Amino acid sequence: MKRFLALAVVVSIMLLAGIALAGTAKDNTGCGLGTAIWNSGADGSSVSQSLQATTNGTFGNQTFGITSGTSECKQPSKFVNNEKVREFVASNLDNLAKEIAMGRGETLETLAELMEISTPKKQVFYTKMQSDFSKIFASNKVEYADVVDSIAVAYSQI
Repeated sequence: MKRFLALAVVVSIMLLAGIALAGTAKDNTGCGLGTAIWNSGADGSSVSQSLQATTNGTFGNQTFGITSGTSECKQPSKFVNNEKVREFVASNLDNLAKEIAMGRGETLETLAELMEISTPKKQVFYTKMQSDFSKIFASNKVEYADVVDSIAVAYSQI
């Protein structure tokens, strides 16, 4: 019983100390499920940060969190959170891959419209998509959600 009480006291102290240091861990581990779970009461230690990073990496949810704005993630400021964009990419993945590789095309133009990219910036967008083709379509078995995430990342760098 004394061990349990001692353990409870130590854990309580660690949780209270972690409130002051919680921002440090997020700087190192980023957002995601691990950060959401392990950051409450995190003490900023390497063990706490390792738990956050391991959980984030194991579940691979940071990209989802970034595009959806969940799991303590923020969406890229230039990306339009739009279900139509996701549906469009899912339905036109093959054509989009061809046109991004070429840097032009009707499907790519439609994507720019759905993302509400202004006319003066469209050519910059097309060029950026073409230059990041290998990042957007990292493999021939890429999923549409990964493509949307990669497009969001590339677009945020413009």
